[in-house]
Amino acid sequence: MTDPLRVGIAGLGTVGASVVRVLASKATELQRQCGRPIAVTGVSARDASRDRGIDLSAAQWFDDPVALAKSDDIDVFVELMGGDEGPARQALKTALDSGRHVVTANKALLAKHGVALAEAAEKKGVLLNYEAAVAGGIPVIKTMREAMAGNSVSRVVGILNGTCNYILSRMEAEAISFEDCLKDAQRLGYAEADPTFDIEGNDTAHKLSILTSLAFGTKIAASDIYLEGISNISQADIRAAAALGYRIKLLGVAQRTDSGIEQRVHPTMVPNQSVIAQVMGVTNAVAISTDILGDLLLVGPGAGGNATASAVVGDIADIAKSQPGFQHGPVFGWPAKELKPYKKAQMRAHAGGYFIRLTVHDRAGVFAAIAKRMADNDISLESIVQQADSSLDPSQKTVVLVTHETTEAAVRRAVDGITKDGQLTDKAQVIRIERAG
Repeated sequence: MTDPLRVGIAGLGTVGASVVRVLASKATELQRQCGRPIAVTGVSARDASRDRGIDLSAAQWFDDPVALAKSDDIDVFVELMGGDEGPARQALKTALDSGRHVVTANKALLAKHGVALAEAAEKKGVLLNYEAAVAGGIPVIKTMREAMAGNSVSRVVGILNGTCNYILSRMEAEAISFEDCLKDAQRLGYAEADPTFDIEGNDTAHKLSILTSLAFGTKIAASDIYLEGISNISQADIRAAAALGYRIKLLGVAQRTDSGIEQRVHPTMVPNQSVIAQVMGVTNAVAISTDILGDLLLVGPGAGGNATASAVVGDIADIAKSQPGFQHGPVFGWPAKELKPYKKAQMRAHAGGYFIRLTVHDRAGVFAAIAKRMADNDISLESIVQQADSSLDPSQKTVVLVTHETTEAAVRRAVDGITKDGQLTDKAQVIRIERAG
């Protein structure tokens, strides 16, 4: 009988416990598919006495995840602790330096140290698999790293955070405020007690930075992503979008431009008839544009114990199937030492359509003043309408503009001018429009 693949798991929270449960319940199927058994021989977590509803009797307990990472009783180290420093980074690096394969779901760690970890893995000739780090159960990493060989990617667009998509979906469906929807999301477990990392776009940015490296062969540059969250999205924006035939989504966008690679995370209006607009709730989606394959859209569960565990188990199974001495492919599609320095595109030069919502004084000449500022900046308007808003003071009104394709810089100059003119009673809302996806 072929020797089992011995797995050590650090982190036994929702995902870690689900991985142990799946490996046990699907043991026969996995052995048939992989050609060898998979056995959990070591585990590590903060509290050994906690009842997690799983059988750990056959696994050795390690209080220290670093000790587990260098144990001679494991072949694969699975890191599910989280965090971009501390025990997670130390244990993962120890496993690689010890010549052990690694599986991780830690997008924050990869976004910060992914290139160095990839170099360590490639130097030792071991696998560093991270399917669960981006888009939960959607096999986007394997698709981009393996199934799209030979393709040149021009653009990647994704709904990469289930919390934000859930909030925006409910705001539209039930006409409730962002604040009320966030409270419900926290109560239901879709949002953390401190939701800042999700709702301000940081989680999406980490995931996008990994996809950017895979797509364009650049070093990971999460800190160079233009970032806007959804906390300033109001019911006025949701209603205006619906009236214009759009739906608001928090998108991560990476694309090649003449000035470099553009990475941005922000609320975006997408046409109701587009496929990505139909992705609701906690579901994730990734759209990839290539020269050979064309456009590809992957949709599926982006979070949760089972979805993430499925991706982790898939990564473990790939290692179980690999042959000793086989030369593994590079972690990010290109050898880590050949990844190009990231060249940031000029965000203010970004061209496209824009939705602009202005709360202005209800007085003569406002429309004319707004239109003049737009014309002064060579912005062509698709529409400019006044919308009723019962929540406003009678001395105020809402003006909504939709532009034809223009530049970010032109829009910002026009809005700054309208603000200096004293026309606004509240901060302007500017949301980009993606025509397809």
